[in-house]
Amino acid sequence: MSRLVRDEIQLAVAELQEKGKRGGIGAGLFGAAGITALFGVATLLATAVLALALVLPGWAAALIVAVVVLAVAGVLALMGRKKLQSATPVVPEDTVGNVRADIDAVKEGLHR
Repeated sequence: MSRLVRDEIQLAVAELQEKGKRGGIGAGLFGAAGITALFGVATLLATAVLALALVLPGWAAALIVAVVVLAVAGVLALMGRKKLQSATPVVPEDTVGNVRADIDAVKEGLHR
């Protein structure tokens, strides 16, 4: 019985580590999306300065770059969201199912 409990605890720890790893990757992607969005905003600000100055038609190129950078940020955010959703709920579902099955088996054995 004690070996069974130890094995179930080890399974729960392994499952929680995997979910934590996915959550960390998702959080990292969200962070990357935030930094990329910051660069996009900086580029948009540079675009506004260039557009207002009307020195060169370079503002159009800066605007295109800003849109591309923000699109990359959007893709990273969606990827991060997907990773975070796959890491929740932080419940070791496989282990919980195994423990329930073990409890049912022990109860059945006691009733015999």
